[in-house]
Amino acid sequence: MGVREDLVLAGMVEMVVSGVMRKVVIVTMMSWCVVAAGCGVDNPTPVATRETHPPSVGSTPSIAQPSATNAISDKGESYQTFSGPIIVEHQVEMLAQRDGTIEKIFFDGGARVKAGTLLAEFDDRQILANLEAARAKSRSIEADLKNWESEAQVLEADYGRQQELWKLGLTSQEQLQHAKYKAESDKWDIKRVTESLNTSRHEERSLEIEAEKTKIVAPFDGVIARRYVREGQNVNKGERLFWVTAEAPLLVRITLPEKLFGKMRTGQPGEITSTDVPSETHMARVKQVSPVVDPSSGTFEVLVELTGERGALRPGMTALVRLQNIH
Repeated sequence: MGVREDLVLAGMVEMVVSGVMRKVVIVTMMSWCVVAAGCGVDNPTPVATRETHPPSVGSTPSIAQPSATNAISDKGESYQTFSGPIIVEHQVEMLAQRDGTIEKIFFDGGARVKAGTLLAEFDDRQILANLEAARAKSRSIEADLKNWESEAQVLEADYGRQQELWKLGLTSQEQLQHAKYKAESDKWDIKRVTESLNTSRHEERSLEIEAEKTKIVAPFDGVIARRYVREGQNVNKGERLFWVTAEAPLLVRITLPEKLFGKMRTGQPGEITSTDVPSETHMARVKQVSPVVDPSSGTFEVLVELTGERGALRPGMTALVRLQNIH
């Protein structure tokens, strides 16, 4: 081989060796860049993520479970939760018992009243005048009755005297019979006047009742929820006047499915809460359980009574009732 071929071969070997070295240097530099990027202080450390899975049946969750007073269960646990309206036993819309004109209103909506408190009154002048006339009539008949009773005593005395004279033969049979029938007739007059007096007194009592209807009084202790009339207004019989409601005891009427029928008992403990007053929890007990199931809905009613202070609860609110020991 000549000198020229040796030089060419040596050059080719040098080129191959140089190319390989360049690749090694490039790979090494890239590796150092990657390491530097991973270790840079300016880059945040990536947060590891963890896939969450629901706990298996029977396992104990690691998070805290709600307390028994707040849990909701429909599978036979310590209690179950139902909703229903808060009501009171005494709640009534007072209606006019007669036609008339409202003369005076003494209390407005929101006022608390006691049983028997006068709320309003009708114009009662005509009724009172009729009542006084009826009382005068009764007094007149009563006086007439006393007069008949006195006359009866006189006639009875005359009949007795005629009997004595008849025994002595000093009077005739006709005079004796006349005195007898007159005394008996007077007794019937006394009965007639007595019945007239009774009728007059019943009319008097009827007018007294009508006079009482002109006085609108509270039927029980409570609060006037609404007033429907104003002074000077003419109202008809049956028209609404006031809505009066008691404030205690508070009750909640709930509807339960028939599968729980027979599992409820009077006195069963529970709790009452309301979404309107989430900070309050009140003790309660079952007051009444319906003895029948409604066939159209397959449900029955339970009445739950609040046993402690009512707090901010008011009639008309919707409450949650948690009943314990339903198995």
